[in-house]
Amino acid sequence: MVFGRGMRLLAGAMTVACMVLLGPSAPSGAVSGRALPATAVREAVPNRVMTWNICNPCSVSNVGRAAEIAAYAPQVIGLQEACVRDVEMIREYLETLHGLVYRVEYGTVLQNWGRCGGLPWSPGAFGQAILSAAPMTDRVSVEFPDGGSEDRGYMAVTTTVGGRSVRVFNTHLAQRLQEEVRADQVGVLATEVARYDRAIVLGDFNAVPDASELDPMWKLAADADPGCRPAPAGTCEPTTDWQSKFDYVFLRGMTPTEHRVRPTPYSDHHPVHADLDPA
Repeated sequence: MVFGRGMRLLAGAMTVACMVLLGPSAPSGAVSGRALPATAVREAVPNRVMTWNICNPCSVSNVGRAAEIAAYAPQVIGLQEACVRDVEMIREYLETLHGLVYRVEYGTVLQNWGRCGGLPWSPGAFGQAILSAAPMTDRVSVEFPDGGSEDRGYMAVTTTVGGRSVRVFNTHLAQRLQEEVRADQVGVLATEVARYDRAIVLGDFNAVPDASELDPMWKLAADADPGCRPAPAGTCEPTTDWQSKFDYVFLRGMTPTEHRVRPTPYSDHHPVHADLDPA
């Protein structure tokens, strides 16, 4: 194990060297500027969680995506629109370039050659993924009975956040203009979330906070953005390039201490992260 990790760190060092020689792999030069030396082993922030729709299909660098995650070093990350091959590369870059070691579980709902590459008879898997610095157990992956214009679903794992065990969900609901479909999907998800006193629900809900289909979630949980509630009471920070809030960190039995959204050049959705009070 030590030898294998050493080889990966060496590979990371060589990658960094190539980046220095050849230049950044994404516009703006942010990747090479923010990447840490491969020998700098880091720890994830134990009470921090993140959700991010990484955009697919999008012609962006997985090195850049990894650097974006590493800037916050969350304990748990929920990714949507994720191809297995991309997630594996992101996880590798997080370790070799940033010294952050994550486990991964998948909740794929599609085998899609157009989105994820591969061969027509062996397409790449597409859907959700959860990365966690702590071990994960009791994984489930559920496809919604009606995905709308594209198959959709949710996944869940049990892991540790802030030193305490918690059930973590990750979902991606039906695309816009499919309110009735999303309402059914939220019903399926909320029924499962309600079974847990402590739960974190990450995901791209494709709906603004006062959309009626989100009512079951608001009855169960609060968003990590302390000012965000359904209008007219709340003021929610946008999470997309088109200035809408579609991305949520819903908390049940947990309290946020900090919430942050920052635009990124690597997706049309912004990474959203929250620090939580483990008590």
